Amino acid sequence: MKHRTSPARQSSAKMLENNVGEYVGKGEESTHDLHKYNKVSIVPLVFLIFYEVSGGPFGVEDSVQAAGPLLALLGFLVFALIWSVPEALITAEMGTMFPENGGYVVWVSSALGPFWGFQQGWMKWLSGVIDNALYPVLFLDYLKSAIPALESGLPRTIAVLVLTAILTYLNYRGLTIVGWVAILLGVFSLLPFIVMGLIAIPDIEPSRWLIVDLGTVNWSLYLNTLFWNLNYWDSISTLTGEVENPSKTLPKALSYALIMVLLGYIFPLLTGTGAIPVDRELWSDGYFADIAKILGGVWLRTWVLAAAALSNMGMFVAEMSSDSFQLLGMAEIGMLPSFFAKRSHYGTPLMGILFSASGVILLSWLSFQEIVAAENYLYCFGMIMEFIAFLKLRFQHPNLPRPYKIPFGNIGAILICIPPTVLILVVLALASLKIMAISIAAVVVGLVLQPCVEYMKKKRWYDFSGSIDNPDCQYASV
Repeated sequence: MKHRTSPARQSSAKMLENNVGEYVGKGEESTHDLHKYNKVSIVPLVFLIFYEVSGGPFGVEDSVQAAGPLLALLGFLVFALIWSVPEALITAEMGTMFPENGGYVVWVSSALGPFWGFQQGWMKWLSGVIDNALYPVLFLDYLKSAIPALESGLPRTIAVLVLTAILTYLNYRGLTIVGWVAILLGVFSLLPFIVMGLIAIPDIEPSRWLIVDLGTVNWSLYLNTLFWNLNYWDSISTLTGEVENPSKTLPKALSYALIMVLLGYIFPLLTGTGAIPVDRELWSDGYFADIAKILGGVWLRTWVLAAAALSNMGMFVAEMSSDSFQLLGMAEIGMLPSFFAKRSHYGTPLMGILFSASGVILLSWLSFQEIVAAENYLYCFGMIMEFIAFLKLRFQHPNLPRPYKIPFGNIGAILICIPPTVLILVVLALASLKIMAISIAAVVVGLVLQPCVEYMKKKRWYDFSGSIDNPDCQYASV
């Protein structure tokens, strides 16, 4: 469909497109040194996305406790349709439109200006670090049955620090290592559930899948569990500059990972709820290990426990990769001091890794449910800005290059944002007052932090890369 525009508006639009191209080009130039570092190919990328989002069925047990088998199974299917698919499609379009490190920070900056781009970066980075604080804790929770000393006290604290240091070192060594580690851990983590499903076939009673009691549903726990297990599809965008041929690789990897994530949830839930009588109170973190022991014996339980522990390692390294490369991308466009853009000789963002690891250690004292609720709340704020940026660029700048484009035009773009926006509002409304207060305080910190960074830049206290002015200002002034 062709659009009729005035010569002045055409000129302004052309200036905008040139500026956005400069925005992207600048990121690519500073990100790569061009072919100096190895790029991530499609198979490691699929597993990195898998670990950004899922890591396997560990943590989905609460959905059965909260709502029973039927709603748990339907929930993952429906949430995937109304949340995961739209988020993955938007990530594919925007990630290929801006194929550089920084991801959603660059999208929001291009559409709404650098102030809101900084807020997006702050909320998403903090949400990612909060998320990553879970994994060393969960890793030790799975091991404490074998090593009781890890349950509390000084041994547990030392173990958290040592584990965080080891996983941080893997990130320091580069995305190629992280990608292949993710593949090995992914295969090892999913295999025991395939074996458990095959063993369980004679015991499956499909009627158990239909059990539901709407009067006893814990809606807050149910929605937070589904939301936490099906979000973060956009996290991979922060390291798109490290991907081999992102215009083709990223959309394919997102689609393959979506199938992998869904099967990794639905198949174990079908096995666990169908093969043994359902006692909702037993369905909490780690219950799949008990199911494995009932169906296959101690050896299968041991395998599931090891898979769960290693899965948390995979999620940690994948999340830290995104968090650290996001800081690198923000530094490359002048939002953070340039020392965040410096790389190790492995090509990794050293300061981004150190800052992200420090945040993980500082936040590891929070409880599991508080961490999930807090990160969900902050994540929702960030997603709202992503949707606004996506729609604004779609409507106001339709001629910008988009190697991958969501079909059905602007109407399709609007429709795909409606269901996840409604879901975001529900998740925000169900949050406790404590989580609201903590999250809003974090948002206020970001609102204050950005002017402080700009003041440091103005006073030249630190070196900053040459930033690019918000290209949309020229367009809006016409």
